Amino acid sequence: MRLLLIFTTLIIVTASCVVPKKQFDELLAEKVKMEADMLDMQTDIDKLTSRKDSLEVALETTSANKEATEKELKKTSTDLANLQAEHDKLQTYYNNALNNSGKMTRDMKEQHEQLLALQETLDGATYNNKQLEDSLILREAKVAELERIVNESQHAIRELKGNLSAALLDFGKSDLTIEQRNGKIYVSLSEKLLFKSSSIQVDPKGVKALQQLAGVLETTPDIHILIEGHTDNVPISGKSKYMQDNWDLSVLRATSIVKILVAAGVKPNALTPAGRGQNLPVASNDTPEHKALNRRIEIIITPDLDKLFAILEQSNE
Repeated sequence: MRLLLIFTTLIIVTASCVVPKKQFDELLAEKVKMEADMLDMQTDIDKLTSRKDSLEVALETTSANKEATEKELKKTSTDLANLQAEHDKLQTYYNNALNNSGKMTRDMKEQHEQLLALQETLDGATYNNKQLEDSLILREAKVAELERIVNESQHAIRELKGNLSAALLDFGKSDLTIEQRNGKIYVSLSEKLLFKSSSIQVDPKGVKALQQLAGVLETTPDIHILIEGHTDNVPISGKSKYMQDNWDLSVLRATSIVKILVAAGVKPNALTPAGRGQNLPVASNDTPEHKALNRRIEIIITPDLDKLFAILEQSNE
C-alpha cells in the first residue's frame, strides 16, 4: 500500500508537470504491474497467514496429544512394571511348586530305594546274626584261651620275679633292684657292680651276679630279654676307634652283658642288646649320686606273647 501511495503521488506530481505522453504511458504500465504484483503478494500473505494459523492449531493439538500420550505412557509403564513384578512373583511360586513336586517325587523314590536297602540290610543282618550266634561259642573259647595265656604269663612273671629275687639276694639294693611293671620285669644293675669308669669289661663281682641271673633265665621258657645300657651325661675319656661317645659305651656294655649271659646258658635268640646312652636318665645329672643312678644296665624281661598274638589273629580272620 505504501508503494501504491508513493507511485500515485509520483503520477500526480508528474501529471502536474509537462511530460511526454510516452513516458507517462510507461509509468502507468509500471503502476498497473505493481498493483498486480501487490495483489499476488497479498494473496500469498493471506495463504501464509492461514497456513500459520493452521500450524498453530495443529501445534496446540499436538502438544495436548503429547501430554496425554506422556501421561498414558507413564501409566502404562507403571502398570507394566506392576504386571512384571506380579509375573515374576507368580513365576517364582510356579518354580517352587514345580521343584517341590519334583523333590517329592525324588523323595518318594529315595524312600522306596531306602526301604529296599533296609530290607536287604535286615536280611543281611539276620544272616550275620546267625553266623555270629554260630561263632559265639568259638569266640568265647578263644577268649577263655586268651585269659588262660595271660593269667599264665602273669603267674610266670610273678614266679620269675620271685626266683630272680631269691637268686640275687646276696646283692644290696644300691647295686641291684628288681621291679615288676606293666607285665614286665626290670632288673637294674649299677655301674659300680659291673664296670669301672668308661670300661666295657665286666668286673668279677658283676660276672657272678649275671651268672646267678642266667641260672634262673635259662630255665624259664618263652621270654624275651632286652639288655639296655645307660650312661650319665659326662663325655667318655679315652676314646678309641670303636668307642667315640656315650652311645658307643652303652651299646658295648650291653653287648658284654649279653655275651656273659649266653656263656652262662641263656639262649642267644632270647637276647637283644641295646644302647640308650645318656638319653633315658632316671635322675637329673646334677650331683654325683644322681649321675651314679643313671650309669646302669637294665635287663627287661618280657613274656613271649606269640601264642596270644596268634589267637588274636585268628579272632580277626
